[in-house]
Amino acid sequence: QVKLVESGGGLVQAGGSLSLSCVASGRNFYSDTMGWFRQAPGKERERVAAIAWNSGNVEYVDSVKGRFTISRDNFKNSVYLQMNNLRPEDTAVYYCAGEGDRGGFEYFGQGTQVTVSS
Repeated sequence: QVKLVESGGGLVQAGGSLSLSCVASGRNFYSDTMGWFRQAPGKERERVAAIAWNSGNVEYVDSVKGRFTISRDNFKNSVYLQMNNLRPEDTAVYYCAGEGDRGGFEYFGQGTQVTVSS
């Protein structure tokens, strides 16, 4: 059974920082793209960031560029999201994700809540 477990969410004031971590088990994602998604109440889930298997290509949604940094450690089968200068509009449940054999993101964690107060 493939599991992705996030940690590091919480409550922070605007302008603050949080670091999210995700550890995968049951599948080795060393050759797969991994990413972070988020979903705010009443909104659709959006992809926040993605990182290629060798960290050679990273992508961010425009709203977080310059503030968030995605990274990974293939030896630990883990992916991370450093979030700086957080804004109230970053408030959401954040999900770790990994691509599957069909090429799209097939595996998701249970999510961790990030709340940014103004």
